[in-house]
Amino acid sequence: MATARKEAARTMAKIDVVIEVLDARLPGASSNPSIEQLRLHRQRPCLKVLNKSDLADPDATAAWLRRYGGAKLVKAVALSCKNAREVARLPALAASLVPNRGDILKPVRMLVMGVPNVGKSTLVNALLKRKVAKTGDEPAVTRQQSRFDLGDNMELTDTPGLMWPVIRHPGDGLMLAASHAIGENAFISEEVATFLADILLARYPALVAARYRVSPGSLDGPGLVEAIARQRGYLLKGNRLDYEKAGNALVHDYRSGALGRVSLETPESRAEMIGAKGDK
Repeated sequence: MATARKEAARTMAKIDVVIEVLDARLPGASSNPSIEQLRLHRQRPCLKVLNKSDLADPDATAAWLRRYGGAKLVKAVALSCKNAREVARLPALAASLVPNRGDILKPVRMLVMGVPNVGKSTLVNALLKRKVAKTGDEPAVTRQQSRFDLGDNMELTDTPGLMWPVIRHPGDGLMLAASHAIGENAFISEEVATFLADILLARYPALVAARYRVSPGSLDGPGLVEAIARQRGYLLKGNRLDYEKAGNALVHDYRSGALGRVSLETPESRAEMIGAKGDK
């Protein structure tokens, strides 16, 4: 990741506006502080794209848009990078942040950045209306920077996912793991499942009840995983409950949207988490 950061820093000097792709379900956790540091060092404006908004809680997404909308040289938009019509709005939004550019001598040079597996390559393919960037439901699919002519005096550079060396808040790591921004070997699946279960029980009990036919009020995170195993008959030899399979089913239901529209954090919950650790 150190090499990717150095390359991004060099490229930052040659572009005009950053398009930072975030996961709308966890915008704070999916924002690499290094990206903010790099762009502020070069005084580059930023268009924050809250991708996967079709899977996120609309009220939480609206709160994040209000938060980002109040920042200097920042615009924010929520969309699904799989929706070509929504993506088509982005070049004009990015260009509006640099009104002094956009002619043949000074094209708008955009840099797409974000942590792994938030949809950067899907966004690039949608903008170019052809498949030029490899996509997949795994972190770190993009391996190197690529520059493209977007037309209309615009240029686009795609970058590899930029993950920070150390995740300061354990909750961020668990949210990223639940959302598949971190590879399968980087976390304990049972811990992720119970973390996710606790959030769902606290914030979306009605969705939990509808999906798994349980009474959320009587359960905690491990209890929900156990209840899923019982309801679905996930058993090991000797009729022992298969907690791992049940936890994986819960995580899959969240990732796929089968549970409904769920957000793992809000601006308020993030401020509370950061404040609790005394960090900025």
